[in-house]
Amino acid sequence: MYRFQRRFTRAGILVMCSALLAAGLGVDLDQSLAYQLFSLLFVLLLVALVSAAWFRGRFEIHRNVPRLASAGQELAYSVRVQNLTRKPQPGLTLLEDIADGRLTLEQFKAISNAPANRSFRQARLPSGRRAVVAPQDIPALPAGGSTTVSMRVRPLRRGPLRLVGATIARTDPFGLVRAFAKVPSTPDTIIVLPRRYPLRPVALPGTLKYQQGGVALASSVGESEEFVSLREYRRGDPMRHIHWKSWARVGKPIIKEFQDEFFVRHALILDTFARAYEHDLFEEAVSVAASFACTIGTQESLLDLMFVGPQAFCFTSGRGLGQTEQLLEVLAAVEMCTDKRFNTLETLVLQHMSGVSGCVCILLAWDEPRQKLVQMLRAIGMPLLVLVLVKPGSEPLEAGPMAGEPSAFHVVEMGKVGEALQRL
Repeated sequence: MYRFQRRFTRAGILVMCSALLAAGLGVDLDQSLAYQLFSLLFVLLLVALVSAAWFRGRFEIHRNVPRLASAGQELAYSVRVQNLTRKPQPGLTLLEDIADGRLTLEQFKAISNAPANRSFRQARLPSGRRAVVAPQDIPALPAGGSTTVSMRVRPLRRGPLRLVGATIARTDPFGLVRAFAKVPSTPDTIIVLPRRYPLRPVALPGTLKYQQGGVALASSVGESEEFVSLREYRRGDPMRHIHWKSWARVGKPIIKEFQDEFFVRHALILDTFARAYEHDLFEEAVSVAASFACTIGTQESLLDLMFVGPQAFCFTSGRGLGQTEQLLEVLAAVEMCTDKRFNTLETLVLQHMSGVSGCVCILLAWDEPRQKLVQMLRAIGMPLLVLVLVKPGSEPLEAGPMAGEPSAFHVVEMGKVGEALQRL
Protein backbone atom coordinates (compact mmCIF):
# COMPACT_ATOMS: atom_id res chain seq x y z
CA MET A 1 0.00 0.00 0.00
CA TYR A 2 2.86 2.39 0.83
CA ARG A 3 4.52 1.86 -2.56
CA PHE A 4 1.18 2.05 -4.34
CA GLN A 5 0.36 5.43 -2.78
CA ARG A 6 3.83 6.70 -3.67
CA ARG A 7 3.66 5.57 -7.27
CA PHE A 8 0.17 6.88 -8.12
CA THR A 9 -1.09 10.39 -7.51
CA ARG A 10 -4.60 10.99 -6.18
CA ALA A 11 -5.77 11.58 -9.73
CA GLY A 12 -4.12 8.33 -10.79
CA ILE A 13 -5.83 6.39 -7.98
CA LEU A 14 -9.17 7.91 -9.01
CA VAL A 15 -8.63 6.91 -12.64
CA MET A 16 -7.63 3.38 -11.63
CA CYS A 17 -10.68 2.92 -9.39
CA SER A 18 -12.93 4.30 -12.12
CA ALA A 19 -11.39 1.89 -14.64
CA LEU A 20 -12.01 -1.07 -12.33
CA LEU A 21 -15.60 0.01 -11.79
CA ALA A 22 -16.15 0.45 -15.53
CA ALA A 23 -14.62 -2.99 -16.14
CA GLY A 24 -17.11 -4.56 -13.75
CA LEU A 25 -20.09 -2.76 -15.27
CA GLY A 26 -18.99 -3.37 -18.85
CA VAL A 27 -18.68 -7.16 -18.77
CA ASP A 28 -21.82 -7.51 -20.89
CA LEU A 29 -20.90 -5.63 -24.03
CA ASP A 30 -24.46 -5.82 -25.40
CA GLN A 31 -26.18 -4.33 -22.35
CA SER A 32 -23.68 -1.63 -21.33
CA LEU A 33 -21.34 0.88 -22.90
CA ALA A 34 -19.17 1.11 -19.77
CA TYR A 35 -16.47 -0.87 -21.56
CA GLN A 36 -15.78 2.21 -23.69
CA LEU A 37 -15.03 4.24 -20.55
CA PHE A 38 -12.81 1.39 -19.33
CA SER A 39 -10.88 1.38 -22.61
CA LEU A 40 -10.27 5.15 -22.39
CA LEU A 41 -9.11 5.05 -18.75
CA PHE A 42 -6.94 1.98 -19.34
CA VAL A 43 -5.17 3.67 -22.25
CA LEU A 44 -4.60 6.79 -20.12
CA LEU A 45 -2.98 4.71 -17.39
CA LEU A 46 -0.90 2.74 -19.88
CA VAL A 47 0.42 5.90 -21.55
CA ALA A 48 1.20 7.41 -18.11
CA LEU A 49 3.15 4.31 -17.02
CA VAL A 50 5.14 4.17 -20.28
CA SER A 51 6.01 7.87 -20.18
CA ALA A 52 7.13 7.56 -16.54
CA ALA A 53 9.60 4.85 -17.54
CA TRP A 54 11.54 7.37 -19.67
CA PHE A 55 12.45 9.60 -16.72
CA ARG A 56 16.20 9.73 -16.13
CA GLY A 57 18.17 11.96 -13.79
CA ARG A 58 21.15 12.15 -11.46
CA PHE A 59 20.90 14.22 -8.32
CA GLU A 60 22.69 14.85 -5.06
CA ILE A 61 21.21 15.99 -1.75
CA HIS A 62 22.61 17.40 1.50
CA ARG A 63 20.37 17.65 4.56
CA ASN A 64 20.61 20.01 7.51
CA VAL A 65 18.56 18.14 10.12
CA PRO A 66 18.09 18.93 13.83
CA ARG A 67 19.44 16.43 16.34
CA LEU A 68 16.24 16.19 18.39
CA ALA A 69 12.52 16.14 17.73
CA SER A 70 9.40 15.20 19.71
CA ALA A 71 6.84 12.55 18.86
CA GLY A 72 3.70 14.12 17.40
CA GLN A 73 5.26 17.55 16.86
CA GLU A 74 6.08 18.72 13.35
CA LEU A 75 9.53 20.08 12.58
CA ALA A 76 11.20 21.55 9.52
CA TYR A 77 14.67 21.13 8.05
CA SER A 78 16.37 22.16 4.84
CA VAL A 79 17.66 20.00 2.00
CA ARG A 80 19.96 21.21 -0.79
CA VAL A 81 19.24 19.44 -4.08
CA GLN A 82 21.78 19.55 -6.93
CA ASN A 83 21.15 18.58 -10.54
CA LEU A 84 24.09 16.51 -11.86
CA THR A 85 22.79 16.29 -15.44
CA ARG A 86 23.40 18.61 -18.40
CA LYS A 87 19.76 19.45 -18.97
CA PRO A 88 17.19 21.39 -16.95
CA GLN A 89 14.92 19.40 -14.64
CA PRO A 90 11.50 21.01 -14.07
CA GLY A 91 8.45 19.66 -12.23
CA LEU A 92 10.30 17.59 -9.60
CA THR A 93 9.18 16.50 -6.14
CA LEU A 94 11.41 15.43 -3.24
CA LEU A 95 10.38 12.38 -1.21
CA GLU A 96 12.27 11.21 1.88
CA ASP A 97 13.13 7.52 2.39
CA ILE A 98 12.79 6.47 6.04
CA ALA A 99 14.20 3.28 7.55
CA ASP A 100 11.65 0.48 7.83
CA GLY A 101 9.91 0.50 11.20
CA ARG A 102 7.66 -2.52 10.73
CA LEU A 103 7.47 -5.38 13.22
CA THR A 104 9.78 -8.35 12.94
CA LEU A 105 8.26 -11.80 12.57
CA GLU A 106 9.01 -12.62 16.22
CA GLN A 107 7.32 -9.42 17.43
CA PHE A 108 4.28 -10.08 15.27
CA LYS A 109 3.96 -13.63 16.63
CA ALA A 110 4.22 -12.38 20.21
CA ILE A 111 1.45 -9.83 19.66
CA SER A 112 -0.70 -12.36 17.80
CA ASN A 113 -0.56 -14.71 20.79
CA ALA A 114 -2.15 -12.13 23.06
CA PRO A 115 -4.95 -13.48 25.31
CA ALA A 116 -7.65 -11.49 23.54
CA ASN A 117 -9.84 -11.84 20.50
CA ARG A 118 -8.19 -11.61 17.10
CA SER A 119 -9.86 -8.38 15.99
CA PHE A 120 -8.61 -6.59 19.13
CA ARG A 121 -5.06 -7.83 18.61
CA GLN A 122 -5.00 -6.63 15.03
CA ALA A 123 -6.40 -3.24 16.03
CA ARG A 124 -3.52 -2.75 18.49
CA LEU A 125 -0.71 -3.59 16.09
CA PRO A 126 1.78 -0.71 15.95
CA SER A 127 2.04 1.11 12.67
CA GLY A 128 5.15 0.49 10.59
CA ARG A 129 5.34 4.20 9.79
CA ARG A 130 7.80 6.07 11.97
CA ALA A 131 6.99 9.52 10.57
CA VAL A 132 4.92 11.43 8.06
CA VAL A 133 7.06 13.45 5.66
CA ALA A 134 5.20 15.73 3.30
CA PRO A 135 6.48 15.63 -0.32
CA GLN A 136 8.06 18.93 -1.31
CA ASP A 137 7.99 20.45 -4.78
CA ILE A 138 11.42 21.41 -6.09
CA PRO A 139 11.81 24.60 -8.13
CA ALA A 140 13.01 24.06 -11.71
CA LEU A 141 16.65 23.04 -11.62
CA PRO A 142 18.95 24.38 -14.36
CA ALA A 143 21.64 22.13 -15.81
CA GLY A 144 24.22 21.57 -13.06
CA GLY A 145 22.32 23.92 -10.73
CA SER A 146 21.12 23.50 -7.17
CA THR A 147 18.37 24.77 -4.90
CA THR A 148 17.32 24.47 -1.26
CA VAL A 149 13.90 23.20 -0.22
CA SER A 150 12.27 23.03 3.21
CA MET A 151 10.96 19.63 4.30
CA ARG A 152 8.40 19.11 7.04
CA VAL A 153 8.27 15.91 9.07
CA ARG A 154 5.95 14.78 11.87
CA PRO A 155 7.46 11.89 13.87
CA LEU A 156 4.87 9.35 14.98
CA ARG A 157 6.99 7.28 17.37
CA ARG A 158 9.85 7.94 19.77
CA GLY A 159 13.30 6.59 19.05
CA PRO A 160 15.83 7.15 16.27
CA LEU A 161 14.31 8.35 13.01
CA ARG A 162 16.75 7.39 10.23
CA LEU A 163 16.62 9.17 6.88
CA VAL A 164 18.41 6.62 4.74
CA GLY A 165 18.04 8.22 1.33
CA ALA A 166 15.76 10.26 -0.89
CA THR A 167 13.69 9.89 -4.04
CA ILE A 168 13.22 12.50 -6.75
CA ALA A 169 9.82 12.09 -8.40
CA ARG A 170 8.26 13.50 -11.56
CA THR A 171 4.67 12.96 -12.69
CA ASP A 172 3.69 12.02 -16.24
CA PRO A 173 2.04 14.64 -18.51
CA PHE A 174 -1.43 13.52 -17.31
CA GLY A 175 -0.46 13.78 -13.62
CA LEU A 176 -1.41 10.17 -12.87
CA VAL A 177 1.85 8.28 -12.23
CA ARG A 178 5.13 9.28 -10.64
CA ALA A 179 8.50 8.29 -12.06
CA PHE A 180 11.31 7.85 -9.54
CA ALA A 181 15.04 8.50 -9.43
CA LYS A 182 16.75 7.16 -6.32
CA VAL A 183 19.24 9.51 -4.67
CA PRO A 184 21.74 7.82 -2.33
CA SER A 185 22.88 9.99 0.56
CA THR A 186 24.65 9.80 3.87
CA PRO A 187 22.07 8.54 6.42
CA ASP A 188 20.89 11.18 8.88
CA THR A 189 19.37 10.37 12.26
CA ILE A 190 16.94 12.44 14.31
CA ILE A 191 16.38 11.35 17.91
CA VAL A 192 12.64 11.53 18.52
CA LEU A 193 11.89 12.24 22.18
CA PRO A 194 8.79 10.76 23.85
CA ARG A 195 5.47 12.53 23.72
CA ARG A 196 4.94 14.72 26.79
CA TYR A 197 1.75 15.80 28.53
CA PRO A 198 1.21 19.18 30.18
CA LEU A 199 1.74 18.68 33.90
CA ARG A 200 1.33 21.21 36.63
CA PRO A 201 4.32 21.63 38.97
CA VAL A 202 4.27 18.69 41.35
CA ALA A 203 5.35 19.36 44.92
CA LEU A 204 6.88 16.01 45.79
CA PRO A 205 7.35 15.22 49.48
CA GLY A 206 10.81 14.77 50.88
CA THR A 207 13.45 16.48 52.94
CA LEU A 208 17.11 17.34 52.53
CA LYS A 209 19.40 14.31 52.81
CA TYR A 210 23.12 13.92 53.08
CA GLN A 211 24.75 12.96 49.77
CA GLN A 212 28.03 11.14 50.14
CA GLY A 213 30.64 12.56 47.78
CA GLY A 214 28.34 15.46 47.15
CA VAL A 215 31.03 17.77 45.79
CA ALA A 216 31.02 15.73 42.59
CA LEU A 217 27.23 15.90 42.38
CA ALA A 218 26.47 19.50 43.32
CA SER A 219 26.42 22.70 41.33
CA SER A 220 26.11 26.20 42.70
CA VAL A 221 22.73 26.01 44.46
CA GLY A 222 21.65 24.64 47.81
CA GLU A 223 23.82 23.74 50.74
CA SER A 224 26.84 22.48 48.83
CA GLU A 225 30.08 21.01 50.07
CA GLU A 226 31.97 24.29 50.48
CA PHE A 227 35.54 24.83 51.65
CA VAL A 228 35.76 25.45 55.41
CA SER A 229 39.40 25.22 56.60
CA LEU A 230 42.75 23.42 56.38
CA ARG A 231 43.98 20.71 58.75
CA GLU A 232 46.68 18.04 58.99
CA TYR A 233 46.31 14.80 57.12
CA ARG A 234 44.58 11.88 58.89
CA ARG A 235 44.69 8.25 57.89
CA GLY A 236 41.93 7.51 55.36
CA ASP A 237 41.55 11.06 54.01
CA PRO A 238 40.98 11.08 50.21
CA MET A 239 43.94 12.18 48.10
CA ARG A 240 41.75 14.57 46.11
CA HIS A 241 41.34 16.74 49.25
CA ILE A 242 45.08 17.37 49.67
CA HIS A 243 46.04 21.04 49.49
CA TRP A 244 49.31 20.73 47.56
CA LYS A 245 50.53 24.30 48.00
CA SER A 246 50.27 24.05 51.80
CA TRP A 247 52.05 20.66 51.75
CA ALA A 248 54.92 22.22 49.77
CA ARG A 249 55.11 25.14 52.24
CA VAL A 250 55.02 23.24 55.55
CA GLY A 251 56.55 19.95 54.41
CA LYS A 252 53.70 17.64 55.51
CA PRO A 253 50.30 16.68 54.02
CA ILE A 254 47.56 19.24 54.55
CA ILE A 255 43.88 18.43 53.89
CA LYS A 256 41.05 20.75 52.85
CA GLU A 257 37.97 20.44 55.07
CA PHE A 258 34.53 20.83 53.54
CA GLN A 259 31.03 21.36 54.84
CA ASP A 260 28.83 18.29 54.37
CA GLU A 261 26.26 18.53 51.60
CA PHE A 262 22.51 18.08 52.01
CA PHE A 263 19.92 18.44 49.26
CA VAL A 264 16.76 16.87 47.86
CA ARG A 265 16.96 13.82 45.61
CA HIS A 266 13.95 12.21 43.93
CA ALA A 267 13.64 8.87 42.17
CA LEU A 268 11.55 8.38 39.02
CA ILE A 269 10.87 4.63 38.77
CA LEU A 270 9.68 3.37 35.38
CA ASP A 271 8.15 -0.09 35.10
CA THR A 272 9.35 -1.71 31.84
CA PHE A 273 8.03 -5.23 32.53
CA ALA A 274 5.32 -5.60 29.90
CA ARG A 275 4.25 -8.26 27.45
CA ALA A 276 4.74 -7.76 23.73
CA TYR A 277 1.06 -7.02 23.06
CA GLU A 278 1.07 -4.28 25.75
CA HIS A 279 3.31 -1.95 23.72
CA ASP A 280 0.65 0.78 23.69
CA LEU A 281 0.41 0.75 27.49
CA PHE A 282 4.20 0.82 27.76
CA GLU A 283 4.47 3.81 25.40
CA GLU A 284 2.02 5.74 27.57
CA ALA A 285 4.13 4.91 30.63
CA VAL A 286 7.23 6.29 28.91
CA SER A 287 5.32 9.47 28.00
CA VAL A 288 4.22 9.89 31.63
CA ALA A 289 7.82 9.43 32.81
CA ALA A 290 8.99 12.03 30.26
CA SER A 291 6.33 14.44 31.49
CA PHE A 292 7.56 14.12 35.08
CA ALA A 293 11.20 14.43 33.99
CA CYS A 294 10.36 17.78 32.37
CA THR A 295 8.35 19.06 35.33
CA ILE A 296 10.38 18.13 38.40
CA GLY A 297 12.81 20.95 39.08
CA THR A 298 16.18 19.27 38.62
CA GLN A 299 18.10 22.52 39.12
CA GLU A 300 17.27 22.54 42.84
CA SER A 301 17.51 18.77 43.30
CA LEU A 302 18.71 15.53 41.80
CA LEU A 303 16.45 13.23 39.82
CA ASP A 304 17.31 9.53 39.43
CA LEU A 305 15.61 7.74 36.55
CA MET A 306 15.51 3.99 37.30
CA PHE A 307 14.39 1.22 34.96
CA VAL A 308 15.44 -2.22 33.74
CA GLY A 309 16.39 -2.96 30.14
CA PRO A 310 19.17 -5.30 29.03
CA GLN A 311 20.49 -4.50 32.52
CA ALA A 312 19.46 -2.33 35.46
CA PHE A 313 19.95 1.40 34.82
CA CYS A 314 20.00 4.47 37.03
CA PHE A 315 20.52 7.83 35.28
CA THR A 316 20.89 10.99 37.35
CA SER A 317 20.09 14.55 36.29
CA GLY A 318 20.30 17.93 38.00
CA ARG A 319 22.82 20.07 39.94
CA GLY A 320 25.44 20.01 37.22
CA LEU A 321 25.23 16.28 36.40
CA GLY A 322 23.03 16.53 33.33
CA GLN A 323 20.07 18.28 31.82
CA THR A 324 16.47 17.15 31.45
CA GLU A 325 17.12 16.78 27.72
CA GLN A 326 19.55 13.95 28.45
CA LEU A 327 16.93 12.07 30.47
CA LEU A 328 14.51 12.46 27.57
CA GLU A 329 17.10 10.99 25.21
CA VAL A 330 17.42 8.01 27.53
CA LEU A 331 13.62 7.60 27.55
CA ALA A 332 13.59 7.83 23.76
CA ALA A 333 15.60 4.61 23.62
CA VAL A 334 14.10 2.60 26.50
CA GLU A 335 12.54 -0.74 25.52
CA MET A 336 10.26 -3.25 27.20
CA CYS A 337 11.94 -5.87 29.36
CA THR A 338 10.63 -9.37 28.63
CA ASP A 339 13.52 -11.59 29.76
CA LYS A 340 13.87 -10.60 33.44
CA ARG A 341 11.70 -10.74 36.54
CA PHE A 342 10.24 -7.73 38.30
CA ASN A 343 12.43 -8.24 41.36
CA THR A 344 15.35 -6.97 39.25
CA LEU A 345 13.79 -3.51 39.47
CA GLU A 346 13.07 -4.01 43.15
CA THR A 347 16.75 -4.73 43.82
CA LEU A 348 17.85 -1.67 41.82
CA VAL A 349 15.47 0.63 43.70
CA LEU A 350 16.41 -0.59 47.15
CA GLN A 351 20.11 -0.16 46.38
CA HIS A 352 19.62 3.58 45.76
CA MET A 353 17.13 4.46 48.51
CA SER A 354 19.63 5.64 51.15
CA GLY A 355 19.99 9.12 49.65
CA VAL A 356 16.54 9.49 48.06
CA SER A 357 14.00 11.97 49.47
CA GLY A 358 10.89 10.73 47.60
CA CYS A 359 9.77 8.45 44.74
CA VAL A 360 7.46 8.64 41.75
CA CYS A 361 6.47 5.11 40.66
CA ILE A 362 5.01 4.63 37.17
CA LEU A 363 3.67 1.07 37.00
CA LEU A 364 2.11 -1.05 34.25
CA ALA A 365 0.11 -3.27 36.61
CA TRP A 366 -0.93 -3.51 40.25
CA ASP A 367 -0.12 -7.14 40.96
CA GLU A 368 1.58 -8.73 43.96
CA PRO A 369 5.25 -8.00 42.98
CA ARG A 370 4.52 -4.32 42.38
CA GLN A 371 2.50 -3.97 45.56
CA LYS A 372 5.35 -5.64 47.44
CA LEU A 373 7.81 -3.02 46.11
CA VAL A 374 5.51 -0.18 47.19
CA GLN A 375 4.99 -1.78 50.59
CA MET A 376 8.77 -2.09 51.12
CA LEU A 377 9.28 1.57 50.23
CA ARG A 378 6.55 2.62 52.63
CA ALA A 379 8.07 0.46 55.35
CA ILE A 380 11.29 2.49 55.24
CA GLY A 381 9.28 5.74 55.41
CA MET A 382 9.79 6.77 51.78
CA PRO A 383 7.28 9.39 50.52
CA LEU A 384 5.61 8.02 47.37
CA LEU A 385 3.51 9.06 44.39
CA VAL A 386 2.21 5.94 42.61
CA LEU A 387 0.61 5.94 39.15
CA VAL A 388 -0.75 2.70 37.68
CA LEU A 389 -1.58 2.70 33.96
CA VAL A 390 -4.52 0.57 32.84
CA LYS A 391 -6.34 -0.07 29.58
CA PRO A 392 -9.84 1.35 29.00
CA GLY A 393 -12.56 -0.74 30.57
CA SER A 394 -10.31 -2.31 33.20
CA GLU A 395 -11.80 -3.23 36.57
CA PRO A 396 -11.29 -0.77 39.45
CA LEU A 397 -8.11 -1.33 41.45
CA GLU A 398 -7.84 -1.50 45.21
CA ALA A 399 -5.24 0.82 46.71
CA GLY A 400 -3.65 -2.04 48.65
CA PRO A 401 -0.52 -0.78 50.50
CA MET A 402 -1.39 2.78 49.42
CA ALA A 403 -4.81 2.67 51.13
CA GLY A 404 -3.61 5.08 53.81
CA GLU A 405 -2.62 7.74 51.25
CA PRO A 406 -5.38 8.00 48.63
CA SER A 407 -3.99 11.30 47.31
CA ALA A 408 -0.69 9.57 46.44
CA PHE A 409 -2.26 6.65 44.50
CA HIS A 410 -3.69 7.27 41.01
CA VAL A 411 -5.08 4.90 38.39
CA VAL A 412 -4.43 6.40 34.93
CA GLU A 413 -6.55 5.09 32.07
CA MET A 414 -5.17 5.03 28.54
CA GLY A 415 -6.79 7.68 26.39
CA LYS A 416 -7.28 9.94 29.42
CA VAL A 417 -3.67 10.33 30.50
CA GLY A 418 -3.52 14.08 29.95
CA GLU A 419 -6.64 14.70 32.03
CA ALA A 420 -5.43 12.42 34.81
CA LEU A 421 -2.04 14.16 35.04
CA GLN A 422 -3.72 17.55 35.22
CA ARG A 423 -5.62 16.40 38.33
CA LEU A 424 -2.48 15.46 40.29
